[in-house]
Amino acid sequence: MSKNFYSVIILLFTITNIDAQFTPQEAFPNLTFSNPVFLTHAGDNTDRIFVVELSGRIQVFHNNQSTSTKKVFLNITDRVASGGELGLLGLAFDPDYTNNGYFYVNYTSNGTLRTIISRFHVTSNPDSADKNSEFQILTIDQPFPNHNGGWIGFRSTDGYLYIGTGDGGTPNSTGDPSNNGQNITVLLGKILRIDVHGGTPYVIPSTNPFYDSTNALIKKEIYAWGFRNPWRCSFDSVADQFWVADVGQSQREEINIVQIGKNYGWRCYEGNIPYNTSGCDYPEYISPVWDYTHGPECAITGGYVYRGLNVPELDGKYIYGDYCSDKVWSLEYDGINPPTNQYLFSVPGSLTSFGLDQQNELFFISFNGKIYCFTPVPSPVELSSFSVFKMSNGIQLIWRTENEVNNFGFEIMRSTKNSIWQAIGFVYGNGNSNSPKEYSYFDQDVTSGKYLYRLKQINTDGTSKFYEIVEVDFEAELNYNLCQNYPNPFNPSTIIKYSVPEESEITIKIYDALGKEIDSITTGVQQKGSYQKTWNAKGYASGIYFAKMNAKSLTSDKTYSHIVKMLYMK
Repeated sequence: MSKNFYSVIILLFTITNIDAQFTPQEAFPNLTFSNPVFLTHAGDNTDRIFVVELSGRIQVFHNNQSTSTKKVFLNITDRVASGGELGLLGLAFDPDYTNNGYFYVNYTSNGTLRTIISRFHVTSNPDSADKNSEFQILTIDQPFPNHNGGWIGFRSTDGYLYIGTGDGGTPNSTGDPSNNGQNITVLLGKILRIDVHGGTPYVIPSTNPFYDSTNALIKKEIYAWGFRNPWRCSFDSVADQFWVADVGQSQREEINIVQIGKNYGWRCYEGNIPYNTSGCDYPEYISPVWDYTHGPECAITGGYVYRGLNVPELDGKYIYGDYCSDKVWSLEYDGINPPTNQYLFSVPGSLTSFGLDQQNELFFISFNGKIYCFTPVPSPVELSSFSVFKMSNGIQLIWRTENEVNNFGFEIMRSTKNSIWQAIGFVYGNGNSNSPKEYSYFDQDVTSGKYLYRLKQINTDGTSKFYEIVEVDFEAELNYNLCQNYPNPFNPSTIIKYSVPEESEITIKIYDALGKEIDSITTGVQQKGSYQKTWNAKGYASGIYFAKMNAKSLTSDKTYSHIVKMLYMK
């Protein structure tokens, strides 16, 4: 599809204003940072925030609004050239950081001007990294001190490290005179993709577009090309789309959903309009999904597709902003219908970046040294307590309200490590009340492990609010047990759960209504633990079936036998 086609249909896009309930507030009012340019988390369930400062420092602190103390996690100011577009620009924690302690940074070096991608290692103190552990992964010579890109990030679906590079700049920031964006024999003006786990210092993924090229000059690290200065990129954790915001020249700012092996146009095109089409005969230049003109706006700041819980109205929308105007918008795009762009608010100071915590809640980073977040939407229901209690056969949740206005009820949500939130139950509210009310919910569908719970309070008009997360580490009291299958009735598959308190010989067999054995779910020695198996009845007739478990301990004289009745309905 040509760029010119998109310059026509852009007139069909709509721009609207969203409700004024979305306003920024200081996320950590007791903390101030020096030229912050990025924020992220380590993915290690410690609920810590890491803030990158341009000069070469990374600060770490607990993710709590009342936090008043931050620590220097890494200080490499002795090797970073900073100021303007130079500095410590990117940070990404290894997907296996909990075990290997690796994290990666993107910075511009002092002395000979280069972009350096390096790996560091945390010390035995989780709030302190070893500055002497630097292992350089990749270096890129920079001809000028601008257009350095700076973003790095791991994609959860392939585990590879992605790197955004600018076109190398010019003394007056105009034009990409070396045409680096279109030149696939240089690393500038590209999105790169490398495998830092497959070799030293890295290997080229075999699925990279130029991996099989016999031309030794072509850079096999290239994933996509045709970029001017990609400033902040992100992966949508649900749709696995790769969003890249590319800073424009003098007329347009653009947002791309980047695909492997595609050319995104610079310097031939700036956004949806031609810039310098001399020699631009590539068969396909990919147009942005959204671009906007200069005015108060002049430099896009890329963000994230919102997947948090605090602002459900924005779920699935790409949140981004502009460094010059400090405005923040949400972009809704389904790949089929024209995008819808909504103005949200303006952030105090200059908007340098966005960031996520491990709960996928969004933060806005300002060059004024402050971090901002969404102002919580007021709720007519005042929650005074929310507690969890470990019982022998499950987890008891108890919460209390002081007063209620139009309270329809509470949706109970649960998550485990590295999983999404799931609604597991609902408790009706009391509508309107000016006296304390107590609620409870018992979660018996748990095995040993760590669980997170939160409440989604729903008003009678359909609006909602999420409350704080509580955590519990549950150790199930195991006995021999064969649970009732679920679902029951079923078609054609059902789940059979059982538990084993000690090393045992286990058999679980399936019988038809006449008592004939027709299948075996499991047989053999199993260790202490909770298990589940799936039985698929496809190929059998509708009717009643039985699952029978027999167990004999190998460490004591315990035995167990139990039968559950199952109904298969096609």
